[in-house]
Amino acid sequence: MTALEENWLPLSPGERAVAIEVLTHGPLSRGELARRLGLSAGSLTRLTKPLTESGLLVAEPALAAAGQGRPAQPLDVVADSRHFAGFKITADAVYGVVTTLRSEVVARCTVPLDTHEPDGVAALLAALTREFATSFPRLAGIGIGIAGPTRARGVVVANTFLGWADVPLADLVRARAGLPVVVDNDVTALAEAEAWFGGGRGLDRFALLTIGAGIGYALVVGGRPVRTGDAGRGIGRRWIVDPYGPLTPDGERGTAGALLGIPAICRQVHAATGRPATYPEVLARAAAGEPVASRVIDEAARALGVMVAQIAELALPQKILLAGEGVGLLDVAGDVVAATIRARRHPDADPVPLETGPHDFHGWARGSAVLAIQVLVLGAATP
Repeated sequence: MTALEENWLPLSPGERAVAIEVLTHGPLSRGELARRLGLSAGSLTRLTKPLTESGLLVAEPALAAAGQGRPAQPLDVVADSRHFAGFKITADAVYGVVTTLRSEVVARCTVPLDTHEPDGVAALLAALTREFATSFPRLAGIGIGIAGPTRARGVVVANTFLGWADVPLADLVRARAGLPVVVDNDVTALAEAEAWFGGGRGLDRFALLTIGAGIGYALVVGGRPVRTGDAGRGIGRRWIVDPYGPLTPDGERGTAGALLGIPAICRQVHAATGRPATYPEVLARAAAGEPVASRVIDEAARALGVMVAQIAELALPQKILLAGEGVGLLDVAGDVVAATIRARRHPDADPVPLETGPHDFHGWARGSAVLAIQVLVLGAATP
């Protein structure tokens, strides 16, 4: 058992609720904290005592307020008392960050991935963790986000980009790094981070739609992602947006991935023009009015509008967050997205609040670090 586990785990459900409330919304006075959680003063004192004794919470200096009696001491976390490493693994690189207890990024790195062998990837992650630890000696745990389904917060069930099946990644990294490790689907990890520290904080329900090499989706209800066996299984490969759209390698027509995925967009432009193009180049050409790029990007924007309208109709979210390296589409064809949403919904329907979230892989790595904070420190969100 690590020193972290000895000091901070396990927390009771009540202690966990207090810790999460202060972590995500603090500093909070005891009165405000009791009001938020529906607790009596005595119950709150009983729950906060072990949290302050362990060092997870601290009483901030009270500010005197004239004529208002004894000043209250707000409770807060010591954000830099522990640090966490978060990693996002893609087919060709590892993106890493170090965060505080409040998920503030204090260091980052990007390293090419020259092997897909599980042992080699684990060795690289352990080496990066040791390098981080030279500057952050109180590194307390590691979170890893990866495309595809996972099991028991430690096993990669399948990952097509790496060619993996049933890889016990958490065990492999833990054995080399000597720290607790949590592994989860990258979209789920990002949804957790947005629920606690990002655009979904304080909302009862929101949806997260990610655009990149594939299409990802997560629904958060009651402040927690809805977890099913479908997570990470490539929703964009089966989500039919336009039955007359482009043909996919699976033989389907007009899927979300075929219209909106970055590889598909680049492939369409290349096939039509004979010139290969990166995604930023396609966006730039579309913005400049080049016919082929404009047509492809407009079709992608309409696909996104259809998906957003469908999510709004069926999930009834308070907000839809768009994230991933493909969100630059909105800068070029946001008007097409908005027009499509309006056309697909009742004229009197409430507007769909759209917000862009993390668009680079370091933002995804931060989501992985939040997993480590949740599971390793608070014992929260365990399966």
